[in-house]
Amino acid sequence: MAREKYDVAIPDLSGKRAVVTGASDGIGFGIATMLAGAGAEVVLPVRNRRKGEVAVAKIREQHPDAILVLRDMDLSSLSSVAALGEQLRADGSPIHFLVNNAGVMTPPERQTTSDGFELQFGTNHLGHFAFTGHLLSLLRAGQARVTTQSSVAARSAEINWEDLNWERKYDGMRSYRQSKLACGLFGLELSRLSRAAGWGITSNISHPGVAPTSLLSARPEIGRTDDTMQVRIIRWLSARGIIAGNVDSAKLPAVMAAVAPESRDGGFYGPQGPGRVGGPPGEQKLWKPLRDNDSASRLWEVSEDLTGVSYG
Repeated sequence: MAREKYDVAIPDLSGKRAVVTGASDGIGFGIATMLAGAGAEVVLPVRNRRKGEVAVAKIREQHPDAILVLRDMDLSSLSSVAALGEQLRADGSPIHFLVNNAGVMTPPERQTTSDGFELQFGTNHLGHFAFTGHLLSLLRAGQARVTTQSSVAARSAEINWEDLNWERKYDGMRSYRQSKLACGLFGLELSRLSRAAGWGITSNISHPGVAPTSLLSARPEIGRTDDTMQVRIIRWLSARGIIAGNVDSAKLPAVMAAVAPESRDGGFYGPQGPGRVGGPPGEQKLWKPLRDNDSASRLWEVSEDLTGVSYG
């Protein structure tokens, strides 16, 4: 079955600086490639330097004049996040676009970050919360757009306030849902706080739908030695153009949210097909858990306390 091609109109980004987390493969690589192709200087913070070098080479194969900056950062380490924040502030270059895209999904057993947080909550949410906070002065200088990736998993998620780090009873999928809901609540609260404080930053959220990325593939570094059954099914559906998207389509909602002229502060962008798991990108209504402003405010305070990063 032939798959319909989708795209997003991107303006000329020459002279702009973008930062994309998780850009060494998958959706993040696709986002970084599109922004670099539009002329932006793209900073790629990566945990695996070798994968990052391969990604840079592949982007330059498509865009020989691409301006790419490879930096080391492990989102599961707050000291690593702070170190890159310090490096980028020392550079002094304003940041115009930040795409908080990187993530980890459903380790078979509970794992923790180097700071003792449950791995998914600590990496997907707290790492990005801290990173964005460390870059605040550069984001303000660039009047930046911040786009944070949530997930279809957030649609049925809740924050486990009594046990944020899942120490009592670990459930990998529920923990993943919490982390991606937290990402969404963070992006929306950042929008509200920026407007209230006059930071000049706009912030929105996106989700990629369902696509055969590496999130559910074999990941020895988190204890998953084989591809999951879920990713095998998703690959089968995606290859036949049935409901699910693919990596090329899954990158587009975040690109639209980050740089398309029609995207807006506080908006939510995702695939427009059945179930919001595939199809062309567009704006959509916030899912119910994302409309809980009280939880967003509470999570912000907790996140500042846990990370030690204050937005002031």
